[in-house]
Amino acid sequence: MTIELTVEELAKLRLCSDCVGESFLSAEIERRGVENICSYCGENGKTYSIAQVSDEVAVAFRDHYDLTRSDENNYDWQLDGYPVTDVIAEAADVSKEIAEDLRQVLEDRELFEWFGSYENPFDSEANYDDKATDDAEYRAGWLHFEESLATEARFFNPTAEARLTDTFADIDKHRTDGGLPVIREAGPKTELTAFFRARVFQASDKLEDALKRPDLEVGPPPAWAATHGRMNPHGVSVFYGATDPGAALAEVRPPVGSRVVVGRFEILRPLRLLDIDALRSVTVSGSVFDRSYIERLRKASFLDWLSERITQPVMPNDEPFEYLPTQAITDFLATRSTPVLDGIIYPSVQAKKGTSNVVLFHKSSRVQNLDIPKGTEISVYSHNYTEEGPETVYSVHEETPPVTKQSDVSFNSEPDINNPILLAPIHWDHEFNSDDREVTLQLDIKTLEVRYVKGVEFNTDKYEVSRHRSEKRQDSLM
Repeated sequence: MTIELTVEELAKLRLCSDCVGESFLSAEIERRGVENICSYCGENGKTYSIAQVSDEVAVAFRDHYDLTRSDENNYDWQLDGYPVTDVIAEAADVSKEIAEDLRQVLEDRELFEWFGSYENPFDSEANYDDKATDDAEYRAGWLHFEESLATEARFFNPTAEARLTDTFADIDKHRTDGGLPVIREAGPKTELTAFFRARVFQASDKLEDALKRPDLEVGPPPAWAATHGRMNPHGVSVFYGATDPGAALAEVRPPVGSRVVVGRFEILRPLRLLDIDALRSVTVSGSVFDRSYIERLRKASFLDWLSERITQPVMPNDEPFEYLPTQAITDFLATRSTPVLDGIIYPSVQAKKGTSNVVLFHKSSRVQNLDIPKGTEISVYSHNYTEEGPETVYSVHEETPPVTKQSDVSFNSEPDINNPILLAPIHWDHEFNSDDREVTLQLDIKTLEVRYVKGVEFNTDKYEVSRHRSEKRQDSLM
């Protein structure tokens, strides 16, 4: 404006939506503004007063920008950041003239406490920089959730239910900074078509049993044998696997001298897995003038922190309590109808970088039984004997019962209702197998291998320990 106006007069000026380049703020003026002549372009249209626009700018600055201060160690006495008028102009995409009018109106307001400052936050000499996202409230809420599981109630816990609902609401809508979803597809015609699973054995007879029926012994245990793990409580059977056989071996932490059976399980149907690692790079887009944008930024920052917390190593003595939050997460996600998930994939902390672990929920962890005829006798051989002595070679031999010839049956004759064979249940095996879950995995028995653990390699950081001795001062003895 060429005429010098008072702050009160500036506040009454009208600004139209066409003079605001920032799309969200422009749309708000168009939607909620009143018809008037714009004080800057002279055109008639939907307008806000400068006072109204300054309200929006104040909130945007409080949430998204930090007021910088002079650095006493900087001998040039220059402020970090950028001049406030320039920041207003860039944020709202308005001219320098409009930005300066907004700054003057804001300078006249008492916003010191709002910005935690003793100096005027919109003084002409003020500088601003982007503010780091503060997710402290989300983190505090999660830590309270963890504490409630350990000290209050593990079942029917309303605090846990509310926290998990808030944390994973619309999780399927999140995208990483590369544009990828955080729900990963696995199964046929995807990049992830199989998982590897390992089981440790220290006794030869147990190992032989596993080789006889690896579908039962290397696959997920029955409920009565399921011990607690990172993602499951005692008594709940899930499938733990890895994307790499080495990772599967490392995750079971076998002792030296033990033997480990490792097998590849093919995925038979499409699966949806929550990718914990992807949560570290969740990105959100929006406008600093959108009041909901700051909460979405805080949520994304919190998910980054939560991803690391979920996958951090847990010491064996701490497992019963440290696993409670991740067990609650798994139970929560497994029972949700929106989004429908089959499991969780997360980075391996025991194996090389780039490998992942997976847990398939109980509903999605059924393994296809091997096709073994009833009455088959199975033998396991662990050695071949040569002139040079025995050599370790594992082989499994299946001896099936002889195939009986079907007797001639007259289709015109009436069946003998007293025949005990006809009185037996037709689906006898099914009577004892009430598992109605859809089959998800199939063990590729050709990939089965036994590994002898001859040693363990540790990747460590070394720190020297210094020790000092000094004589106590006389006055400290009084």
